[in-house]
Amino acid sequence: MPTIDDLIRALKNDVVQDRQAAAYTLGRMGDPKAVDPLINALKDDDWRVRERAAWSLGRIGDPRAVEPLTEALKDESWHVRKAATQALEKIKDE
Repeated sequence: MPTIDDLIRALKNDVVQDRQAAAYTLGRMGDPKAVDPLINALKDDDWRVRERAAWSLGRIGDPRAVEPLTEALKDESWHVRKAATQALEKIKDE
Protein backbone atom coordinates (compact mmCIF):
# COMPACT_ATOMS: atom_id res chain seq x y z
CA MET A 1 0.00 0.00 0.00
CA PRO A 2 1.36 3.44 -0.87
CA THR A 3 2.31 5.80 1.94
CA ILE A 4 0.81 9.24 2.47
CA ASP A 5 4.00 10.75 1.05
CA ASP A 6 3.79 8.52 -2.07
CA LEU A 7 0.21 9.66 -2.65
CA ILE A 8 1.05 13.33 -2.10
CA ARG A 9 3.80 12.99 -4.72
CA ALA A 10 1.33 11.25 -7.06
CA LEU A 11 -0.89 14.36 -6.97
CA LYS A 12 1.74 15.95 -9.24
CA ASN A 13 2.00 13.00 -11.64
CA ASP A 14 1.59 13.62 -15.36
CA VAL A 15 -1.07 10.89 -15.61
CA VAL A 16 -4.55 12.20 -14.76
CA GLN A 17 -5.76 8.82 -13.48
CA ASP A 18 -2.83 8.65 -11.05
CA ARG A 19 -3.63 12.11 -9.67
CA GLN A 20 -7.32 11.23 -9.41
CA ALA A 21 -6.60 7.94 -7.61
CA ALA A 22 -4.15 9.65 -5.25
CA ALA A 23 -6.68 12.34 -4.33
CA TYR A 24 -9.35 9.70 -3.65
CA THR A 25 -7.05 7.46 -1.61
CA LEU A 26 -5.82 10.36 0.51
CA GLY A 27 -9.42 11.06 1.43
CA ARG A 28 -10.01 7.42 2.33
CA MET A 29 -6.93 7.48 4.56
CA GLY A 30 -8.13 10.64 6.30
CA ASP A 31 -4.70 11.90 7.32
CA PRO A 32 -4.65 15.67 8.02
CA LYS A 33 -1.16 15.78 6.46
CA ALA A 34 -2.95 15.53 3.08
CA VAL A 35 -5.06 18.69 3.55
CA ASP A 36 -2.65 21.23 2.05
CA PRO A 37 -1.74 19.04 -0.97
CA LEU A 38 -5.44 18.37 -1.57
CA ILE A 39 -6.18 22.10 -1.37
CA ASN A 40 -3.54 22.57 -4.08
CA ALA A 41 -5.22 19.80 -6.11
CA LEU A 42 -8.40 21.91 -6.20
CA LYS A 43 -6.53 23.90 -8.87
CA ASP A 44 -5.66 20.87 -11.03
CA ASP A 45 -6.28 21.17 -14.77
CA ASP A 46 -8.56 18.13 -14.76
CA TRP A 47 -12.03 18.42 -13.20
CA ARG A 48 -11.95 14.80 -12.03
CA VAL A 49 -8.90 15.49 -9.87
CA ARG A 50 -10.50 18.66 -8.49
CA GLU A 51 -13.71 16.75 -7.74
CA ARG A 52 -11.84 13.98 -5.90
CA ALA A 53 -9.82 16.55 -3.96
CA ALA A 54 -13.01 18.31 -2.83
CA TRP A 55 -14.58 14.99 -1.81
CA SER A 56 -11.45 14.03 0.11
CA LEU A 57 -11.27 17.36 1.91
CA GLY A 58 -14.84 16.86 3.07
CA ARG A 59 -14.03 13.37 4.28
CA ILE A 60 -11.00 14.61 6.23
CA GLY A 61 -13.09 17.45 7.67
CA ASP A 62 -10.31 19.92 8.42
CA PRO A 63 -11.52 23.52 8.77
CA ARG A 64 -8.48 24.76 6.77
CA ALA A 65 -10.34 23.53 3.69
CA VAL A 66 -13.39 25.77 4.14
CA GLU A 67 -12.07 28.80 2.27
CA PRO A 68 -10.61 26.84 -0.69
CA LEU A 69 -13.78 24.74 -0.93
CA THR A 70 -15.88 27.91 -0.89
CA GLU A 71 -13.77 29.15 -3.80
CA ALA A 72 -14.35 25.81 -5.57
CA LEU A 73 -18.09 26.57 -5.57
CA LYS A 74 -17.24 28.81 -8.55
CA ASP A 75 -15.56 25.99 -10.50
CA GLU A 76 -16.53 25.57 -14.16
CA SER A 77 -17.43 21.92 -13.53
CA TRP A 78 -20.70 21.15 -11.81
CA HIS A 79 -19.09 17.93 -10.51
CA VAL A 80 -16.54 19.98 -8.61
CA ARG A 81 -19.16 22.44 -7.37
CA LYS A 82 -21.33 19.56 -6.11
CA ALA A 83 -18.40 17.86 -4.35
CA ALA A 84 -17.36 21.18 -2.77
CA THR A 85 -20.92 21.80 -1.55
CA GLN A 86 -21.10 18.35 0.02
CA ALA A 87 -17.64 18.72 1.56
CA LEU A 88 -18.55 22.05 3.14
CA GLU A 89 -21.71 20.50 4.60
CA LYS A 90 -19.66 17.65 6.11
CA ILE A 91 -17.11 20.03 7.61
CA LYS A 92 -19.91 22.22 9.03
CA ASP A 93 -21.60 19.20 10.64
CA GLU A 94 -18.43 18.08 12.42
